[in-house]
Amino acid sequence: MEQIEIYLISLIITTILFIFLLNLIFKRNLNQNLPPSPPSLPILGHLHLLKKPLHRTLHHLSQTYGPVYLLRFGSRLALVVSSPSLAEECFIKNDVVFANRPRLMSGKHLSYNYNTVGASSYGHLWRNLRRVATVELLSATKLNMFLDIRQDEVKSMVKNLFMESKSKQGFTRVEMQSRCSELSFNIIMRMVAGNRYFGHKSNAIEEAERFRTIIREIFELAGASPEDFIPILRWIDYKNIEKRMLAVRDKVDVFMQRLIEEHRHHGGDEIRSKTMVDGMLSLQDIDPQYNSDEIIKGMIMTMLSAGTDTSSVTIEWAMSLILNNPEVLKKAASEINDCVGQDRLVNETDLSKLPYIQSIANETLRLFPAAPLLLPHENSEACTIGGYDVPRGTILFVNAWAIHRDSSIWEEPTKFKPERFSHGGEECEGFKWIPYGMGRRKCPGGGLANKVVCLALAALVQCFEWERVSVELVDMLEGSGLTMPKAVPLEAMCKAREEMVDVLKQL
Repeated sequence: MEQIEIYLISLIITTILFIFLLNLIFKRNLNQNLPPSPPSLPILGHLHLLKKPLHRTLHHLSQTYGPVYLLRFGSRLALVVSSPSLAEECFIKNDVVFANRPRLMSGKHLSYNYNTVGASSYGHLWRNLRRVATVELLSATKLNMFLDIRQDEVKSMVKNLFMESKSKQGFTRVEMQSRCSELSFNIIMRMVAGNRYFGHKSNAIEEAERFRTIIREIFELAGASPEDFIPILRWIDYKNIEKRMLAVRDKVDVFMQRLIEEHRHHGGDEIRSKTMVDGMLSLQDIDPQYNSDEIIKGMIMTMLSAGTDTSSVTIEWAMSLILNNPEVLKKAASEINDCVGQDRLVNETDLSKLPYIQSIANETLRLFPAAPLLLPHENSEACTIGGYDVPRGTILFVNAWAIHRDSSIWEEPTKFKPERFSHGGEECEGFKWIPYGMGRRKCPGGGLANKVVCLALAALVQCFEWERVSVELVDMLEGSGLTMPKAVPLEAMCKAREEMVDVLKQL
């Protein structure tokens, strides 16, 4: 009983001190020309306003408070930007200032104590991680080394669809979400470690399912939690979030360390010697200080978490869009037929001759960017955005989803029109199309994602006829999650194109 009383007294004192600290902070800010802000509550600030999906909630607030406004999440400030000019001001004029990431509990526990390219603060460590990611792992030369893997996995997906559909007459109902997920997961895992986890060639299905469950847990726990903004909640581990993060971290670490040890002891294996893990182990031999096992595990974690769901959800959204727009599907099939033909499966080297497929991918990313709010930034010093003062340590959210649907920038912004990207990439320039972010912390995996998405779309369109499961349009509501999944997983009717049957039989 005495312990409970002491705990309650401590809680009350801490709450009073917390409120006092907030008052000091915001009295200091009264003398500044801060951006507009909605009315807030004591302690919570604006946390009570946040509803899912978050990008829609923040867009709704921008309709009242403008393209730049300030929110208070507990003890921390957040700036929300939703116009190209302001995004440019953040990522060009103030690129270095906003090059930091906010320190969140998920970054500590799920990103190896902020030692990943996505979570680390701007500085020497980040520059080294960025160099490894862009030069050693994701450069054009390195991606070309893995071309056969991407083509083999797309061929495998197409073959499985064909085998499933040929046993039935007419169209076959297929579920696409798991197929897209398995495709991207196999590609990344084979590039990273040489292992194929799903499909008829896999011998590690149980391990794969176990790790995919871990990845799912990471996505559920990643990002900000209430404890990041109201520190007192961390003392009582609100909803066991920190405990869950620690449990997931331990499971991930065991999996990653096993991968590293496996490659460390079988470095001469011909198949595995070309993987990303082996490349990073080679760097470790040269400079062990900056390429420790922890750094390698963090890089693997980044590749698996950032490189799987992002591509798979984009393919699923793209297929949903073309099913709702049959004229687009017809035009895409015609382009592939004219440029590739019907006597072989489309391959990655054909993509440069398929601008309409690229336009479909770009338009999909415009309407349904995999990171609708990009990754959050934080300013290392006070700055000015849109004529307003932004205090040091403010978290920055750039609402790419809102920018991509701004009627002052885009004609018929909610309509699916791949043709708007058919003018030599002009629509991709500037800050009105930013699915991968901008500035020095732009996503380094955009090139890989584009190759996977475009090749998968081209193969699915080339090999099969597609229809909706009913006369009703495919549901296009967004679900909750960091990568904006569909609320209702895509199901579709597919049938092998008669002119492609002989090619499919030979796969």
